[in-house]
Amino acid sequence: MPDQTAGRRQPPEKQRGPVVLRGSRSVEPTTTDQRLLDSRGPADWVHTDPWRVLRIQAEFVEGFGMLAELPRAATVFGSARTQPDSAEYERGRELGARLAGAGFAVITGGGPGVMEAANRGASEAGGLSVGLGIELPFEQGLNPWVDLGINFRYFFARKTMFVKYSQAFVCLPGGFGTLDELFEALVLVQTKKVTKFPVVLLGTEYWGGLYDWISKTVLHDGKVSEKDLDLLHLTDDIDDVVDVVQEAYHAWEEAH
Repeated sequence: MPDQTAGRRQPPEKQRGPVVLRGSRSVEPTTTDQRLLDSRGPADWVHTDPWRVLRIQAEFVEGFGMLAELPRAATVFGSARTQPDSAEYERGRELGARLAGAGFAVITGGGPGVMEAANRGASEAGGLSVGLGIELPFEQGLNPWVDLGINFRYFFARKTMFVKYSQAFVCLPGGFGTLDELFEALVLVQTKKVTKFPVVLLGTEYWGGLYDWISKTVLHDGKVSEKDLDLLHLTDDIDDVVDVVQEAYHAWEEAH
């Protein structure tokens, strides 16, 4: 077979670290070192995608380092808009306390509302209260009941920490953020990316319509299977929640 490259003129070439630049791209007015050492240069380089990779890496390193020795834990999701004087807040607080009493650290998104309630309940009960926050334009940092906390820039880094260091998800009434975490967890369990991982919906009045839609429409139409529906546990009973979380953890221990 004839050499396809025979007679082809070798274009100008330059190496920038592991990157090879050829042709017109090889002509650059400055070098990386020059740009690094020139304090008078533009600062927009910190906003470029290659630099973001380092920020993303730093978030994973920080998260893994902080949570590596975390004891067994359950994550509680729910609305940031829940008011402190509501029955829903008290339910979240009781849940946090009960999980802590059963020996679980309680992880939340670190915000107000249900998240604060669960963190508060865990902290008041003498348990470990963990908050994994996210930069948002409309929320103000971690709630005051977080004992161990970290703020993330990137949702996907934060979501990895929720799944990696938690043995269960418990969802109280919430909005798009709670729904996002709920369905992402279900997909990870359904596809066996994580195992022995219960997903509990606490509050039949709030979650019942969603559960019915999945069972009567999504399942009936063949978009999920019967065993997929079994991945969700719907209840109003906090004792039931704690039992489900403990049973799943014991099953995980036996498997390991």
